Amino acid sequence: MIRNLWGVQEVSAYLGVPVGTLYQWRSSGFGPPGRRVGKYVRYKPDEVEAWFESQEVGV
Repeated sequence: MIRNLWGVQEVSAYLGVPVGTLYQWRSSGFGPPGRRVGKYVRYKPDEVEAWFESQEVGV
């Protein structure tokens, strides 16, 4: 069963980046994996969280 999918607004809020940044990332092949559902882009919350965790930067 699929949990509720996130739209760009939810992903934007979760990551703390503007919606426009998500669209730029998507067009350049960067960012969390999303899927087009009709005219909308939808994200699985688990995949967004996994992508975020993989972005750790060593200090």
